[in-house]
Amino acid sequence: MIDISIAIVAFHNEEDVENAVCSIMEHTADVVSKKIYIIDNSIEPNGLAGLEGRWPGQLEYLPTGENLGFGRGHNYVLERLDSKYHAIVNPDILLIEDSLSILMDFLEKTGADVAVPRLINEEGKLQEAYRRDLTVLDMGIRMFFESHFKKRQAYHTMQDMDYGKPFQVPFAQGSFMVMPSRLFWKLGGFDERYFMYMEDADFCQKVNFFNGVWYCPDTSVIHKWERGSHKDKNLRKVHIRSMVDYFQKWGWKLW
Repeated sequence: MIDISIAIVAFHNEEDVENAVCSIMEHTADVVSKKIYIIDNSIEPNGLAGLEGRWPGQLEYLPTGENLGFGRGHNYVLERLDSKYHAIVNPDILLIEDSLSILMDFLEKTGADVAVPRLINEEGKLQEAYRRDLTVLDMGIRMFFESHFKKRQAYHTMQDMDYGKPFQVPFAQGSFMVMPSRLFWKLGGFDERYFMYMEDADFCQKVNFFNGVWYCPDTSVIHKWERGSHKDKNLRKVHIRSMVDYFQKWGWKLW
């Protein structure tokens, strides 16, 4: 059994994926045994398969032949996992230090189920990626009235918390998560009813029935955060459909 497996779902973003992999390999201690799975949902050919040759035995390229979406893509490796810990990593992530070791140590010491780092942008600013329980009001504001209701948005994105200390997060964005592999397997990975968006919120709901998702202040990770559904009408429709599925499953909490 290796120390940690890392899953990255790709979709026509070869450069981002390669940069993420290089940052993981550069900053993770050599004593940490690891394996990166690249689950490629891309339809057009690309050069990601070539990464296996650069890190033989430490990276496996898995072309799916179709766009499975985010959740199904990550679930693609469920039966392959033979690791103590498992990391969910977005392609638009860059490590700047040994975050995987720090988060594994945090899980060992705290007994948390899932650990998430400080997500920062390329200028070093903390991102609003930590949120209280989702409500129809908060999601409506986020999707349609983002320039309004700033006080409510600040509350929802937990801006009142002390980010110098650990705290439990009802909904942590699924851009970078580390957890025991047995937990990911026990929960069956992500709920595949969500093609894209909200699968991380759904997963956090399930985890918080146990010891919960915890923010770890001890390490920072760069996240580019494209926020595609705020720019693309088709992605916004997918996001709204996923929100409906989420509230139908967990209840229509209005505010």
